[in-house]
Amino acid sequence: MPNALAQLLLPAECLLCHSLLPFAHSDALVCPVCRHRWRAVRPPWCERCGQPAPHFGPCRLCRDWPAALTAARSAVWLDDSARAAVHALKYGGWPRIADDLAAAMVRELAPPPRDAVLVPIPLGAGRLRARGYNQSERLARALAARWGTAVAPELLRRARETATQTALTPIARLANVAGAFEMRNGDLEMRNGDWGMRSGSAHRTSAFRISQSALVLIDDVFTTGATLAEAARALARGGATSITALTFGRAIIPDFT
Repeated sequence: MPNALAQLLLPAECLLCHSLLPFAHSDALVCPVCRHRWRAVRPPWCERCGQPAPHFGPCRLCRDWPAALTAARSAVWLDDSARAAVHALKYGGWPRIADDLAAAMVRELAPPPRDAVLVPIPLGAGRLRARGYNQSERLARALAARWGTAVAPELLRRARETATQTALTPIARLANVAGAFEMRNGDLEMRNGDWGMRSGSAHRTSAFRISQSALVLIDDVFTTGATLAEAARALARGGATSITALTFGRAIIPDFT
């Protein structure tokens, strides 16, 4: 009853179109109409990177990816409405919209194995301080709650700060993120559903074997795949052999095939 009264006196509105939210969706930030506008990414596509077909010869977008990164998929195309949702998550100070984005990903993407570990793309320290949270981690946690998987938010770190990728060409993106990630040193232990770095006094409850674990990189947007591929290289250097990647949005980019 208190929720119903609050909705009556102060009705919730969609963050994107500002229409009033139905009571059944009052806990969401995006209305059903705006979610319906998000266009799902559908095949045919490159079986590895998800770049839309047709392809003439080997796909150039993923040909230089590390061997351990076997597949990347995105839930929806980054059209105006989906882009506005990502902008709200990254720049608008609305971390809770990650739940709406994760719901779309769960609806459109095949779930990973239950024993898979979700690895969010890390932010640099400066950007994390300015934003107050890592949008990829918020997305990974929202997905983990739905899929019943674990998250390893401390497995990767930024080895250096990088410029924003938004205005960069595909070649410049590769150079910008080259060597940008590294695995943290030290053992990992399970704490409250997360794989985190083991502290000196903590009791290690279980073992994390990166070479035997299915790792799933999580990010908000796939553009050229440069960031995901570089993060996968860092994991592969640490011994990972089974890496996939999932994102909410996929930018419409020129055909690199």
